[in-house]
Amino acid sequence: MIRSMKDLLAGLIYMFFGASAIWIARGYNMGTAFKMGPAYFPTVLSTLLILVGSISVIRAFILPGTPIGAISFKGLFLVTVSIVVFGLMVRGAGLVIALPLLLFISAAASVKFRWQTTFMIAAGLTIFCVLVFLKGLGVPLPIVGPWFVG
Repeated sequence: MIRSMKDLLAGLIYMFFGASAIWIARGYNMGTAFKMGPAYFPTVLSTLLILVGSISVIRAFILPGTPIGAISFKGLFLVTVSIVVFGLMVRGAGLVIALPLLLFISAAASVKFRWQTTFMIAAGLTIFCVLVFLKGLGVPLPIVGPWFVG
């Protein structure tokens, strides 16, 4: 009856995270479309995530898919470690150190990992994030953290 296990599991994961975010935001003020409260944007995005997950679940029963392959434990481990390292380092070392570390560690999970390509992507993405998030949107993270600036 299930024709694509990948679509089914992906849809259920999307729906789980969407429902979890709505549940977390339930205690915040919703506001209106013109004066958004702290729950408004996460609730809208979570609702869209649940919608995408629902479409994926329905699709799992209609369209055939490829079987699920073996789990890449190396990839799972390295991506998880990269996120933890970023979270632990971003405030102390700053974004220009933590973001490239995140990218290099997570990129090492791929069999197509290349130092030069990853370096160029890390440089470009770091510059982009500093300009957009730190300078443009005013996200309160240090560019270079107190560990490197006296």
